[in-house]
Amino acid sequence: MKELEEAPVRFCANCGAALQGEFCHECGQSVHSVLRPVSHMLEDAGDIFFHMDERIVHTVPPLFTQPGFLTLEYFSGRRVRYIAPFRLMFVFCLLAFFFVHVAVNDMATRFPAIGDDTGAFAHAKTPDEVRQLYESNIENLRITEADADVPEQAKAGFRTARAAMRASADARLAELKAPPIAAAPDAGKGAATPAEKEAGRGKDDDSYYDANDDWLNSPSNVSFGWLPDAMGERLNHSIDRFKANLKQMSMGGDVGNEAVHRIVEGIFGVLPPTMFIMVPVFALILKLFYVFRRRLYMEHVIVALHSHAFLFLALLILMLLGFARSALQPHVAIAASGIRLVQWAIAIWMPAYLLLMQKRVYRQGWGMTIFKYWLIGSVYFWLLGFALVIAMLIGLSH
Repeated sequence: MKELEEAPVRFCANCGAALQGEFCHECGQSVHSVLRPVSHMLEDAGDIFFHMDERIVHTVPPLFTQPGFLTLEYFSGRRVRYIAPFRLMFVFCLLAFFFVHVAVNDMATRFPAIGDDTGAFAHAKTPDEVRQLYESNIENLRITEADADVPEQAKAGFRTARAAMRASADARLAELKAPPIAAAPDAGKGAATPAEKEAGRGKDDDSYYDANDDWLNSPSNVSFGWLPDAMGERLNHSIDRFKANLKQMSMGGDVGNEAVHRIVEGIFGVLPPTMFIMVPVFALILKLFYVFRRRLYMEHVIVALHSHAFLFLALLILMLLGFARSALQPHVAIAASGIRLVQWAIAIWMPAYLLLMQKRVYRQGWGMTIFKYWLIGSVYFWLLGFALVIAMLIGLSH
């Protein structure tokens, strides 16, 4: 009869502790080697980012169809079978903004860029064609600028575009060895102020706009006494980049397209971090409105993470359905119409989902829930709008 032999003891390669399982109880290192086939490495990469296992099946369907279910499961301590809230929100946020970015770039290729009319001068064959094209475009700008409903900020942009258009036309005329476009007379369509008349310039004279657009060409010197010098210099540098982007956009052509592309890239570069900042802000709003429910701030953070994860998942589905509808529209119009109905249903489900989630998680009456839902939504809407404006300004100075 054979005697029982004691099993050999394995030791952790990192700290030398005796192993009793697949992980060291002292330092936590796995007993499995990292030197494995590529297929195992891809498996690990998927697990790091999204736990590519049965957790997806247990997490994604209830996230989209059962408001508040995952949040209540977390509050009850049942967490192992579900994807962590932050990882869930993080992945869907990146995926949603990626496909929104793709859609925006697709629209940019279908429609002409802003200010692209100035690039048309390069295709003019004769000086007369250049002048006709210039007069046609400048007349459209004059009509738009004369509209009283157009804000002054937009008119400043028209002035810049007007000066850039004349510069492009004069450059093409110089290439054709023709005289430049003459300045418009003072008795034009726009009335001049007394100071302008004294200076001998009218609002139809392009030199008027050049003089009033000196701020685009001059270096910024904004100073705030309460800001450190380094932050003040960075702010002025950002303003200078903002001016440079505006000037390049008004020039049109390849330069204008490059400026638009740079601005779009800058905006989408700051949108995901902006949304990550808004999650704890939304949790703080929930904490203030439900302060008497005696819930910890981290509970509200989980609610905010699951809410944003659902919104990003819904946005992702809407974008994918939009791509499918665009592809099917020329060939199967009925299927495209069906997809549009599904998109409308999802758009209606998004606010309804958040209301039902708020009701199930905080367990108040319908009247109080709807009232707080409206107040919380209003506060968060304005804060989100402000954050998105800041993100757009950062993108403009990219």
